Amino acid sequence: MRQSTFLVPTLRDNPSGADAVSHQLMLRAGMIRQSSAGVYSFLPLGWRVLRKVEQIVREEMDRAGAQEMIMPAIQPSELWKESGRWEDYGPELMRFKDRHQREFALGPTHEEVITSIVRDDVRSYKELPMTLYQIQNKFRDERRPRFGVLRGREFLMKDAYSFDRDFDGLDESYQRMYEAYTNVFTRLGLNFRAVIADSGAMGGKDTHEFMVLTNIGEDTIAYSDQSTFAANIEIAPCADEYSQQDGEAEELREVDTPGQKTIEGVGQYLNLPAERCIKAVFYEVDEELVMVLVRGDHESNDIKLKHVLDAGKVEAASEELIRSTGKTVPGSAGPVGIEGEVHIIADNAVKYMVNACTGANKEDVHFVNANPGRDFTPDRYEDLRVIKEGDPSPDGNGTIQFKEGIEVGHVFKLGTKYSEALGATYLNNEGKAKPIVMGSYGIGVSRTVAALIEENHDENGIVWPKACAPFDVHLIAINSKKEDQRELADRLYEQFSQTGLDTLYDDRAERAGVKFKDADLIGIPLRVQVGKRAEEGYVELKQRANGDAEEVHVDQLASRIGDLLDL
Repeated sequence: MRQSTFLVPTLRDNPSGADAVSHQLMLRAGMIRQSSAGVYSFLPLGWRVLRKVEQIVREEMDRAGAQEMIMPAIQPSELWKESGRWEDYGPELMRFKDRHQREFALGPTHEEVITSIVRDDVRSYKELPMTLYQIQNKFRDERRPRFGVLRGREFLMKDAYSFDRDFDGLDESYQRMYEAYTNVFTRLGLNFRAVIADSGAMGGKDTHEFMVLTNIGEDTIAYSDQSTFAANIEIAPCADEYSQQDGEAEELREVDTPGQKTIEGVGQYLNLPAERCIKAVFYEVDEELVMVLVRGDHESNDIKLKHVLDAGKVEAASEELIRSTGKTVPGSAGPVGIEGEVHIIADNAVKYMVNACTGANKEDVHFVNANPGRDFTPDRYEDLRVIKEGDPSPDGNGTIQFKEGIEVGHVFKLGTKYSEALGATYLNNEGKAKPIVMGSYGIGVSRTVAALIEENHDENGIVWPKACAPFDVHLIAINSKKEDQRELADRLYEQFSQTGLDTLYDDRAERAGVKFKDADLIGIPLRVQVGKRAEEGYVELKQRANGDAEEVHVDQLASRIGDLLDL
């Protein structure tokens, strides 16, 4: 490709409003341009990278036995209403009506559509297992699109769906996809972890996110400093390895705490550390009021609560609901004396507390010397808190550290959630109808491009890994006005093209400094610079990643390039 006719509108300065490095560099390198908030066009350079990533994904999906297809982006509301997600999915679902007032949605994912296809066309256990996938644009009406293509309203995604006879088969399909994802992100050279995660609106129980560990991200990863354990902070289990607090149980008594409504305020007022206080947090769980008790230095985790109670909806309780019991007072609530009035669940750490401070269910009054088992007994103890840095790793190896991460892939065990809702069954070998057991597997292809840039850049621009670079070689005629440089560069370009070497040829009538800056910004792995020694047949071969440069005679150039690119 000749750069003089290639649409690659580079920018010298960082655009305003672009906070993420990947967003800045994708705009500056002429890879993308914004159409509206969260909606981007991929220009030729960006499209080439997107296709390289897409091809690696496709190769690993095919190797795992998945079959590629394509489904419509426009989905009828009837399917979503059958699954129950038309309302549950929330405002991110882009809904619209056609001229006949029929309701549709632009697909954020395709569980409903693919399940309806399999429901109508798969009949027998002999046709299972099966895994189908597509690579297609998806649409989600993000409230706050940001970080460029890391959080957009339209994005390219690979979504796959497995269909099995039973849960043992699902385990096998899930493992195949897990290994395929590991291969994809390994081939791309990403620093990633497969972390335990929450399935959210997708449903299902077992799920892993594939997270790229970076300095920017919307998720925090809790990982062990001595093992492979990793989990999203919102779901990471906490080891039940607490020590009993010291001291002998003392007499329970009330103390006045005027104006103190928080653990920090109460602790300071009574000169007590947060770990000696019990925090009561109220949730509305499927229209029922639930009090969750955690140690004062811990934070309650509503996602864990949802799983513990197998609830459909969990949200913070309103002050009106808290007061509706007639027993509980916001800011001074606690478990003493209200057993049976409110459903009380305590985090595991609470049972090891001694002489704790907790609310007395009276305005501006707290108890001190409250002891679990003597003064109150929760309905149950569970792991209900957010994990902290320095906690012991749940797998027993090392301690927990935090790192920000970008989710690039997600695998789910859906089970029969969608097949039962949409009536997707098969006949087993005894002729009995059974629900098909499903899995769902997604890779954010456009998001992966941004994650690659977050991991592979320097102060001058992008540093593409060889596997996904837009071109193999950046050929530069330093001074295209000089006949010997232009003629040698033209000859090399023809040779590279004939041998299948993907080449961007900078034949522009620009100053050398402009060409070099653009080359650093674009980040192609190898640069062949045709300069002063062109007449002698020598060029400079420079590696973008480490800056190493060497003079090579054109007779040895193809061999040397092959060595560096592992061709």
